[in-house]
Order: sequence, then C-alpha cells, then structure tokens
Amino acid sequence: MIGENLQPVAVMTQPDRPAGRGRTLQASPVKRVALEHGIEVHQPETLRTPDAADLISSFQADLMIVVAYGLILPADILRLPKFGCWNIHASLLPRWRGAAPVQRAIEAGDSNSGVCIMQMDEGLDTGALLKCARVVLEPDESGGSLHDKLAELGATTLLQCVRRLVCGEPLPATPQPEQGVTYAHKLDKAEAQIDWSESASALDRKIRAFNPWPVAWCMMGEERTRIWTAEVVEGSCHVPPGTVLKTGNDGIQVATGNGFLRLLELQRPGKRRTTAVDYLNAVTLPERLDRTP
Repeated sequence: MIGENLQPVAVMTQPDRPAGRGRTLQASPVKRVALEHGIEVHQPETLRTPDAADLISSFQADLMIVVAYGLILPADILRLPKFGCWNIHASLLPRWRGAAPVQRAIEAGDSNSGVCIMQMDEGLDTGALLKCARVVLEPDESGGSLHDKLAELGATTLLQCVRRLVCGEPLPATPQPEQGVTYAHKLDKAEAQIDWSESASALDRKIRAFNPWPVAWCMMGEERTRIWTAEVVEGSCHVPPGTVLKTGNDGIQVATGNGFLRLLELQRPGKRRTTAVDYLNAVTLPERLDRTP
C-alpha cells in the first residue's frame, strides 16, 4: 500500500506482548513497519468500547483492512468505513473458515489452497467474496512454506482489489456457497503428539502442517523429542506401531498403523534441530517409541 501511494491513515494492532527468552515486550511486525513510515499506531485491548468506536470513526476511513488481527470486530465497527471492512483469509472459502486454515489444509491432504478477499460481516469468515486466488500444495509443503506463499499472494490480491476500488471499477461481492463449509479449529499443542497407530501418510501431513508451530513430537525413551521433517516409506510389516525398524544415514524408520515413516530431522530438549544421523550419534534409541511419556 505504502509504495502505491495508498498510505493508511492509521494502523491498529494488538498491544505489545512478552516474547523471547527474556519475555520482554515486543511490538508486532505491522507496528514496526507503521512507525518506520510515520503512520499513527493504536493498540486497544478491545474494540467493544465506545472509545474504540469513537477512535475508528475519527479516522473517517474509506476502507478498513483486517489481517490476522485476533480480536472480534463488533457490528458497529464493521459499518463505520465507507466501503466496510475487508479481510484477507488464507483459504479458499468456504473451506477452512476459522483460526488455522493453513495448517488444516496440509493436515487434511488438500491439493490446493489460496487466499480470499472477503467483505466482512458478523459471522465467522462468512462474508461475501470479492476475489480469490489459488495455489497448488507441493508434496513437501509445510505450514511455514504455505504461510509465506499465501502472505505474498494475499498482499498481491488485496492490492488488485484496492486499485479497482480507487479507480471506481465495479467490485461485486459474491456470497459464499452453502456447500463445502469446513472449520479450521485453533491449533492445540496437545495435537502435536504423534500417535504411531495413525497411518504414515497422516503423520507425514501432521508433521508438515505443524512445522514451524507447534511442532510434532514423540517420546524417544525418556526424552520428548520434536520431529521437524519426515517422509513416507512404502511397505508393510506386522510389528506394533512405533517399532523402530531401521536406522542409518537416510534416517530413522518407524512402523505406523499403516506403512512406515522415516524421521529426517529431530530436536532433543534444549538442543538444536539436527539431522537424524547427528541425532543417532548422540542418543541410544529404544526399540519402540511409545505414545505416552
């Protein structure tokens, strides 16, 4: 926006939060960029107050753009800008409404994802669609790689819509289909624990979806070990899920409920992420990886 001579009148972002090992207060990326460009920044704890409504009304904005804000916008706020509020949502709506569309698409094995510019209403990602753009998920797609792709695609798609609005071109809003609605529930750290009774393909998708957060993990002996990357190995063998079948330069091969999973990158508690070879040089693996500590 800034490079397009479309300088925002103000930026609203959540209050600074503790982060890092020192737990010091850190500004959000959007706040840092706004301050660098002389844009005024506001950080209300909630938008459900008369003061928040008065503040937004004072901007006399034509349009409000919402991206991963994390706070619910009340109906009276949605109506304040001349052209309402637009949201950049990281899925092909109505599939994956909700908090974690990037990760849920990978976890479910979707072949495509994308972004939608949505005219916000009072529902949870139920607003009419202004423009959508699609991407193909690669076989090794991770939560991090898809997030970065969609962030860039979302910015480009949003800018196309804003340019049309500025030029006075029609920008029709299409209601979302009633069929195909799914919800991307918020990620929970407990989900990241590996259950070896699941299939190798399901575990591979989970590991990729939860990279870089919350990161899949399992117990290897007495250690809670993070699994950063893995790959599916075809084959069958009648051994209990979680059995370590083979270790070597190509990784650690583990039996699952259906097929084998080769672990490629792991992380011990308090240590750095490393290759399976380096991991094996530092620990002695048990014969079976148990699900519970």
